[in-house]
Amino acid sequence: MSLPLFWFFAMVMLVGGLSVISLRNPVAAALSMVASFVGLAGLFIGLNAYFVGIMQILVYAGAIMVLFIFIIMLLDLKTEEKQTPKVVPIVGGLGIVLAFTIQLLGILGATPHKASTPLDLKAAAAHYAETHPHAGDRIPKSLEKGQLPDVNLVGDVIFTQYNLPLQIVGVLLLVATIGVVVLSKRQAV
Repeated sequence: MSLPLFWFFAMVMLVGGLSVISLRNPVAAALSMVASFVGLAGLFIGLNAYFVGIMQILVYAGAIMVLFIFIIMLLDLKTEEKQTPKVVPIVGGLGIVLAFTIQLLGILGATPHKASTPLDLKAAAAHYAETHPHAGDRIPKSLEKGQLPDVNLVGDVIFTQYNLPLQIVGVLLLVATIGVVVLSKRQAV
């Protein structure tokens, strides 16, 4: 990824994140979060993590934010009346941001800028074939050809090693959806 594109997507992500916490209108804050997700997806794609970048756009910027905006509009949240901001939380928040910025600059200044080592895909293919005998030979063959089958690897890990947590998350999302419907019915009456 070229440096100007990196800074563009980083600024989109940061401005979107700052807008989420500074805007008082909940719908505008949710749409700012979409902009932040799109900037993060651009950074993922710039790191050659195409699957993660596309999933960031489809799942978070698409489905989840549509659900958030639907809930906000369904619950008809009113904007709070303008109150004078309290000084202590603002100073505390700015102090934390300043401390993290100083730490980040210190770490980035001390880290040498060098190229990453290339991946040994043939060794990874042999290791994957040894540790996953049930998976077949599609993934090791694509690794030997010099390709990274990230979607196959993600699916294999999710549905073999993390199947129970995946099912639990699905049930929690179902319960949350039912809760939204119950809350909306209660306010309609």
